Amino acid sequence: MLDVHRLRVFRSVVASGSVTAAASNLGYTSSAVSQHLTALQRETGLTLLVKAGRGLRPTAAGLALAKEADGVLERLGAAETLVSDLREGRTGSLRIGYFGSVGASWLPDVVRRLTTDFPGLRLDLELRDDIPDQPEQRPDLQLVVMMAEYTSAAGFTAHHLLDDSYVAVVPARHRFAGKEEIELADLADEPWIDNDFARGWCRRKLLEACAAAGFSPTFHVEAHDYPTALAFVDAGIGPTVLPELGTISLPPNTVPVRIVRPTPVRSVYVVVADPVADAPPVRAAIDELRRAAAREAARRTPPLEHGTTPARRHP
Repeated sequence: MLDVHRLRVFRSVVASGSVTAAASNLGYTSSAVSQHLTALQRETGLTLLVKAGRGLRPTAAGLALAKEADGVLERLGAAETLVSDLREGRTGSLRIGYFGSVGASWLPDVVRRLTTDFPGLRLDLELRDDIPDQPEQRPDLQLVVMMAEYTSAAGFTAHHLLDDSYVAVVPARHRFAGKEEIELADLADEPWIDNDFARGWCRRKLLEACAAAGFSPTFHVEAHDYPTALAFVDAGIGPTVLPELGTISLPPNTVPVRIVRPTPVRSVYVVVADPVADAPPVRAAIDELRRAAAREAARRTPPLEHGTTPARRHP
């Protein structure tokens, strides 16, 4: 049976590169660290470290053990956190997966509700654009974008929240800035600013709509997120196209314009693990998400009557 404490000391030596540095990092004496290393090598029957100048470097066996030790220590850390939660009276945790635009617009209200109603609950928030393949790796509750109606996987149930239309955001002096709406094909010759590093569902939905309109967009600038892309629009570089949820707070020199024929639309769902579906925190989170989606739908400006002057709006 390997001694976990010795594994920690060994891992520190591998990371630090010397007994002296590891001793300083751990608050031990150098002789104590050396004793732990000697005992670990005796337990394993392996040469784990060799001298390298004034320090130490791991052997092939040492590297393999250090890699395995990372997983052991991570799992032990999770167990220690659980024990701490139970000892301090915290009543468990809730894992919530989310994508960027709902993280900024919806999650603050959800987290406020949960921390107010369930002060002993620990929240683990995960920024991700994919649903893990393995069910055991999935969050308890995950916000996702689906390109078509979602068919629930075994053990999970999806709840539709919002159909989120895409809009073009253009510089304030752009030729489209004063228009109520434009056709998607009107943007075919524009120098687009990309905004989707993940190349996931949202981007595929947009590219499919462009293909239906008979063109493929030319991305002259590739940004990795909505705020950066919008900053480039604000600088007058060109337009970007993104879902309305991504336009909650627009820079001052930008104007959103509705897109028609076709209008790309993404569908936002919350996917919930069935074993926790009836837990009060999960029900509260779903309720708050539905409220947020309803507020977002109500906030969106209805189409203007033909011949009226479109006012600047911030969807």
